[in-house]
Amino acid sequence: MSGNRRMPVPAIPRIEAPLIELFSSIQGEGVLVGFRQVFIRFADCNLNCDYCDTPFQAQETYRIAKDPASTDFESRPNPANLLEIGELLGDWTRSWPRLHHSLALTGGEPLLHVDVLREWLPTVKSVLPVFLETNGTLPDHLSAVLASIQWVSMDVKLESTSGVPTPWEEHKAFMRCAGEKLCQVKAVIDDSTSGEELTCLAKMMNQHAMGLPLIVQPRTVQSQPALDSTRLLACQATLLDIYPLVRVIPQVHQWLGIA
Repeated sequence: MSGNRRMPVPAIPRIEAPLIELFSSIQGEGVLVGFRQVFIRFADCNLNCDYCDTPFQAQETYRIAKDPASTDFESRPNPANLLEIGELLGDWTRSWPRLHHSLALTGGEPLLHVDVLREWLPTVKSVLPVFLETNGTLPDHLSAVLASIQWVSMDVKLESTSGVPTPWEEHKAFMRCAGEKLCQVKAVIDDSTSGEELTCLAKMMNQHAMGLPLIVQPRTVQSQPALDSTRLLACQATLLDIYPLVRVIPQVHQWLGIA
């Protein structure tokens, strides 16, 4: 055997997931409203809510901003190579070192990709702290990646607005799993939201998430709230009668006309 023969170089394994888009923008919902984040929107969801305003079906390509200051996007093939995404985040952070508060994982439902996130997040969290936006129905998946996440933002899926039965037991288990990483609970409401739903939500907060802000988010239709101010104030009053930390925060990014 020739002494000059080279040994084959092992291939670097790819960490892949289907994405919808990657971009930099202002957080428009909840307690971090107004902060600048990098958003990574994952494809696929285990629910199909009536009020969902973003596509989550995986396509052949996803779109990615050319840089944080740009509104121009380019297309890249799915599934995305998350190792390359991590390198991109590092480049952005070095070039714009004070721009971003955190990395927002959104969807779809990011936790459907738990096996990928378990490999990827331990390295990414050193670039930007991780903010997980989730529908709060997959507690076992959350437990597998919780150590790499700094904040968990959980949506409660009320049947009146989501169109699917509220998964109360899954939500309770999720709250218990998230523990101190849970930073807020959000619920979309509209004119069809019942007092019974609100009472159940407030009681769940008292039992499993005491001390956390409950964000009431009016459903947005054509950039306007889908219920009038009288009804909105009445809903908040119903919640406050049981749970003390209720804030009304609409989808600010819709009014600003940004992603």
